[in-house]
Amino acid sequence: MRPNTLALALALAFCSLPLSAMAQDSGAATENAQDAPAATDEAPAAEESSGPVTWSLALTSDYVFRGITQTNYDPALQAGLTYTWDSGVYVGAWTSNVDFGDSLGPDIEFDTYVGWSHDIDDKWNVDLSAVYYSYFGDKEGYGNIDYIELIGKATWNDMLTFQLAYAPDYSNADVSTIYANIGGSWELGNEFSLNAGIGHTNFSDDIDGYTDWNVGISRPVGPVTLALNYYDTDLDFDSSAEHSHASDEFVFTISLGND
Repeated sequence: MRPNTLALALALAFCSLPLSAMAQDSGAATENAQDAPAATDEAPAAEESSGPVTWSLALTSDYVFRGITQTNYDPALQAGLTYTWDSGVYVGAWTSNVDFGDSLGPDIEFDTYVGWSHDIDDKWNVDLSAVYYSYFGDKEGYGNIDYIELIGKATWNDMLTFQLAYAPDYSNADVSTIYANIGGSWELGNEFSLNAGIGHTNFSDDIDGYTDWNVGISRPVGPVTLALNYYDTDLDFDSSAEHSHASDEFVFTISLGND
């Protein structure tokens, strides 16, 4: 669920700003591996279920958050747990392994969140939450990259979601971010679902932002859900590298849970 300093580093690089100092001060799926409690972009919206407790387990070929890999293009194991009261208030936690391509960087992301979800009418739902992103396993000298983000969502007919998120001190790097996204999910028949979304990240201090997008398909098979998603951004950072974009890849996810 969550942004990543790789995105910030890329944005800074595009502005021709030095990253060496930032690396010490800052260190980040869809709704299935991106914005996954990114395999969910942020804290999951509280949804009606058979009980107050919802949980999820997922194995994904890459942890992608807002178009940026969080595991250096390697697989991730993820888990989440949420408790929701009748009032719509919910609390929860979500975790995943991470790899920011730095030998000093953290190995684990652990997010905690609190929020409130409310149906305005039979078509619209609003969801307000605060997420605290924390990271563990970094080596001495790497620096603290924990930060908080405030998120607002409005969902229409359970299939189209508008999201706005604000991080006042992204990755503890004295840089704020605003993220706007629109995405949705649509039933295709025979238990197949199509999902797609597009978002844009803005940085403070005249740092250029970037746009990310994704499209995918999913289907339950017995107790698990299988999903294949494509992610990309408009960030080009090394045309000679294996991955010349920040993402530009297909991600396969197997998930299990009751959320």
